[in-house]
Amino acid sequence: MKTTISHIKADIGSLPGHTTVYGPVEEELRKYVTEHSRDLLDDFHISHIGDDLQITMVHNRGIDNAEIHGLAWEAFKAGTKVAKKAGLYGAGQDLLKDAFSGNIKGMGPGIAEMEITERKSEPFIVYMMDKTEPGAFNFPIFKMFADPFNTPGLVIDPNMHEGFRFEIWDVMEGKKIELSSPDQMYDILAMIGSKSRYVIKRVFTKESHEKLPDENVAVVTTDKLSLIAGEYVGKDDPAAIVRIQSGLPASGESLEAFSHPFLVSGWMRGSFNGPMMPVGMKDSKMTRFDGPPRVVGLGFTLKEGRLAGPVDLFDDIAFADARRKAIEMTDHLRRMGPFEPHRLPESEMEYTTLPKVLSNLEGRFTPIEDHINKEKLKEPVREVD
Repeated sequence: MKTTISHIKADIGSLPGHTTVYGPVEEELRKYVTEHSRDLLDDFHISHIGDDLQITMVHNRGIDNAEIHGLAWEAFKAGTKVAKKAGLYGAGQDLLKDAFSGNIKGMGPGIAEMEITERKSEPFIVYMMDKTEPGAFNFPIFKMFADPFNTPGLVIDPNMHEGFRFEIWDVMEGKKIELSSPDQMYDILAMIGSKSRYVIKRVFTKESHEKLPDENVAVVTTDKLSLIAGEYVGKDDPAAIVRIQSGLPASGESLEAFSHPFLVSGWMRGSFNGPMMPVGMKDSKMTRFDGPPRVVGLGFTLKEGRLAGPVDLFDDIAFADARRKAIEMTDHLRRMGPFEPHRLPESEMEYTTLPKVLSNLEGRFTPIEDHINKEKLKEPVREVD
């Protein structure tokens, strides 16, 4: 029997603004899942980053299971009641519909699921990001599974030498494609460099993999963007499940992808570029300019449906320099204020609140040619000798 790992996250209110999860809301979520999961889950863990609550669940019902999704939905609804009673900002904001319809996809919460053949030892890492977009995982997932300078196992481990398959989604058009590394590496990079549109959804081993043939080994909470009231929703604050060791990137190779802060989109009002800062849970509050964007890594081992852990992997001095560099990058970018490239380019601002501001100015624009013609009429007529 295969095992399923389901990770579902949602923002249902925070204290204050978009800073951090409110303790009683998280406890209500934990209480609800505990009381209603006995016949559904083998194990679970509740965590958070910034203003996002996260549920990691282990079960044997496969992906897209209505009961599993329904459990998470009702748990978030229970937490939302506490959030509203406390007057939290954005209470229930990721619950876009009033009633559960059998699948949580497209309803607001983010979801990453994988059905796996459980190994003798099954270690994995749940990465959780806040104040950014799903494409923020493009860079580190590529580094883990395709960059030999980050992951030397791609060179020296025979089980990794064949590379991996990447499932990439066009989140604007709702299409996907599978590309193979290393033979199609340049094609992969050509797409995922446009991280606001082309997003890594899953990584698979190849059929030739000796220990894990054709297995899903990484998955991100990527979803097709939904246009509601002129704004794209369901695209921010992603999470990912990454399996490690035994023919896969080692834990240190996976974590190494975050050793240097890279720029991501999101941050304040979802409208600015900023550095991705790896932090421990204790430093996962979103403060400066509602950020900067952060990532937490929780390490687990799975055995016969039971979880051991987690280990708070970025809560370590080895990532102190990455945090320092991220703060320096933050200082540099903030000096630019509302100017690009700190603020996102106009093409990405199209689905924020900026168009509402610009719409008030539409009637005041006049053609440049009209202005030029008026100036010409003002010019004195020269007499010809």
